[in-house]
Amino acid sequence: MIYAIVVMLALGAVLGIGLGIADKFLKVEADPRVDQVSSLLPNYNCGGCGYAGCSALAEAMVNKEVSTFMCKPCKADKKQEIIDYLANTPGPDGLTVQIKG
Repeated sequence: MIYAIVVMLALGAVLGIGLGIADKFLKVEADPRVDQVSSLLPNYNCGGCGYAGCSALAEAMVNKEVSTFMCKPCKADKKQEIIDYLANTPGPDGLTVQIKG
């Protein structure tokens, strides 16, 4: 019984150290603009834009997959704020995104 407990503790320690190392070296940095644009969208997740939800649309806008603003229920002031934010805030690659209203 003691042998099984020691083996499980050792196995847990080894796997924990492995996960810690993996977290440090395999981390993927997300573009912070996606979170900002997603917070400015109405977050109805209606799918009217053709994407699964507002966060998917925000990611598509930041990744330049869309060239026109596709969120129909978004208010005009928030729409312009998103367009201005993407036009004036460069991403990690140093480039901005131009979205037509």
